Amino acid sequence: MKKKTVYIWVGTIVGLSIILFSIIYFFQLQNDAINVANQVHKSSTPKFSYFYQGDLNDPLDKPMDVAKIGQFVYVTDTNHKRVQVFDSTGTPIFKFGKEGTGKGQFKFPYGITGDSKGNVYVADLYNEKISVFTSKGKFIKYFTDANHKEDFLKSPGGLRIFNEKLYVTDIQSGRVLIYNLDGKKLLEVSSAINKKDRLNSPNSVAIDEDQNLYVSDSGNQRVVVFNKDGKFLRIVNGSKDGKGDSKFVNPRGIAVEANGTLLMVDNMTHFLYGFDKKGNQVFQVGGLGSDKEQFYLPNGLNIDEKGEVFITDTVNARVALYY
Repeated sequence: MKKKTVYIWVGTIVGLSIILFSIIYFFQLQNDAINVANQVHKSSTPKFSYFYQGDLNDPLDKPMDVAKIGQFVYVTDTNHKRVQVFDSTGTPIFKFGKEGTGKGQFKFPYGITGDSKGNVYVADLYNEKISVFTSKGKFIKYFTDANHKEDFLKSPGGLRIFNEKLYVTDIQSGRVLIYNLDGKKLLEVSSAINKKDRLNSPNSVAIDEDQNLYVSDSGNQRVVVFNKDGKFLRIVNGSKDGKGDSKFVNPRGIAVEANGTLLMVDNMTHFLYGFDKKGNQVFQVGGLGSDKEQFYLPNGLNIDEKGEVFITDTVNARVALYY
């Protein structure tokens, strides 16, 4: 009996050991697969999918920015003084807005973003206001500051909402401002390395998962990175450590992928760039032209929750989708 008991215990221990090692091996394989996938993704170049162009008889005209809000894609159709809305296949669904200075009207609709309720925020560069609409394009209100002023910004440009905070660039005054959605100002950034190193026509803004703030400092031909408190972190300009001459000519739309890769469209070189967390370039695509992987003065850039990349190609009058 004792010998039989020993055999049973030995068999049980061996069996449990096999199961334990199998579980460890399975999870190791999973981790290895995830690591390989991440490495491939980090080094991969976005691939072109298709264009958003609008109705054949009423196409986009100078699309400046784009945002995926809920199930729809919203594009500021700037020369038409309106917003065009598409479904996920690129089919135009409806439009809203017209030229003017009244509620729901635009003079130069530019940056666009959305909140968790599906409301659409549109920055009007020349009307000096941020208008808020329902997802169907019905005007709700102007976004105001704590003093309930509608024109508290001189020239609102880039817009993004992240964690119930509105990030906006004031291009003319050279500032980036952060508000809660009730209009209370939380932070203002107007310089980079030091107080004398002023931002010059900051055009677009992006936020990563650590809440670091990225600003396309267009007039200074660079992207400036700050931490969540507005403290300067680094400069990205295509040179080593951002300390050399910039390779950019009018950097515009920016966004940060989930893996930390910074995407940026350079307006006058017509390229889409990718940079890692240290500011090293990892890819470059595009160039001047009208073919499917070329641009002509690209401006806006946005990444949706699936990691798809939308780029407004202003002169070619289209939005390019990459994945």
